[in-house]
Amino acid sequence: MLGLGLRRAAAAALALPPPSPPPAAAAASSMAALLVSQPRYAWLRELGLQEENAGVYNGRWGGSGQVRAGPRARAGAASLEDYEETVKKAKEAWKVWADIPAPKRGEIVRQIGDALRQKIKVLGSLVSLEMGKILVEGVGEVQEYVDVCDYAVGLSRMIGGPILPSERPGHALIEQWNPVGLVGIITAFNFPVAVYGWNSAIAMVCGNYAKVTELIIAKVLEDNNVPGAVCSLACGGAEIGTAMARDERMDLLSFTGSTKVGKQVALMVQERFGRSLLELGGNNAIIADTLYGPLHTKEAVKMYLDAVEQAKQQGGSVVCGGKVINRPGNYVEPTIVTGLPHNAPIVHTETFAPILYVLKFKAEEEVFAWNNEVKQGLSSSIFTKDLGRIFRWLGPKGSDCGIVNVNIPTSGAEIGGAFGGEKHTGGGRESGSDSWKLYMRRSTCTINYSKDLPLAQGIKFQ
Repeated sequence: MLGLGLRRAAAAALALPPPSPPPAAAAASSMAALLVSQPRYAWLRELGLQEENAGVYNGRWGGSGQVRAGPRARAGAASLEDYEETVKKAKEAWKVWADIPAPKRGEIVRQIGDALRQKIKVLGSLVSLEMGKILVEGVGEVQEYVDVCDYAVGLSRMIGGPILPSERPGHALIEQWNPVGLVGIITAFNFPVAVYGWNSAIAMVCGNYAKVTELIIAKVLEDNNVPGAVCSLACGGAEIGTAMARDERMDLLSFTGSTKVGKQVALMVQERFGRSLLELGGNNAIIADTLYGPLHTKEAVKMYLDAVEQAKQQGGSVVCGGKVINRPGNYVEPTIVTGLPHNAPIVHTETFAPILYVLKFKAEEEVFAWNNEVKQGLSSSIFTKDLGRIFRWLGPKGSDCGIVNVNIPTSGAEIGGAFGGEKHTGGGRESGSDSWKLYMRRSTCTINYSKDLPLAQGIKFQ
């Protein structure tokens, strides 16, 4: 599939003027301060990272936009001119990609999965370093991309529509599925690898084209003599994301992020009658993790403290945690709050932080209603051994979420099932089951192989 990638973390960044070039000594000091320059983080170079990196890939690496500096390395972001060039190259590359049989496309995706396997530990370490996950979760996220590659390989030999019985003699009625074309993916900061993997692996075997996240994938495409623009990359700010949403050449735009930004994306795409796949905010009914890493940014720490304060103001009692941990990094205490009413505003607010609101209920119908009254509808879970309650929870009067679990936590999902949620979570589905249909367009085809020309519904013109 051809498409463009935009990191969601960057999508919200303000466009700032580039800083004045520092003196040579200051520049050298700045480079030495980058983690990639330090012996402790020499493993970053195994992934091809340098002090200065290109943030655009469309068959060649570049990026003429603002240089974005982080603690790990620097990267040249995409300008609107880079974006335009990348879309044009992607459209041309699709002409080649669409002619490759689906099982052959699956073979290339298999090679991508194998290449990721070979670097899974170092990639997992990068995810952990980048956004604060504990190492096993970072490795697990890369494993999820590997797993969906395996899934996509099998899918590449099974994509197809039914042959339907025609009411007219000498006619065949079939359903034909073809790739939608250019798929744009705006990935999430909290799952930078898995979200992209769900989208790209499935879309590629369907015959579409998308973004590339690592040098690893570009190498696989090159080894198979496939145009690099089949998997394009555009690291940038809000201006790139807006361009993607408004671009009529973007046949499908997959966005994972907040409900607030998702609404803006949906409106821009709908205005041009385009397709969008939205996987937005969640506010899961049960989360109780005690093994965790730091929050992503200082801003996230502030959001955590604000949430704790709001919980107190709305009648809650902090019975555990509630404070920032005094140590380097963005660490906070896992927090348990009791005493809040089920409809307290903070309970209905998604906060990216380890805060658990404990609510007491008296009746099953009551707590089911509390689960469903929040605007988000991503994931939910119930712990019970009552078989009747289990099936009522799964049934039409039970949870209205896209993921409905029993006796397991709400976090984590196997790639074989469709991932996504209802209501303000956006309604999109990624990964397994029949999610592949979102990346394709359906045609109902009637073939007349008789010598007559009968009409449907038995209509005859006398």
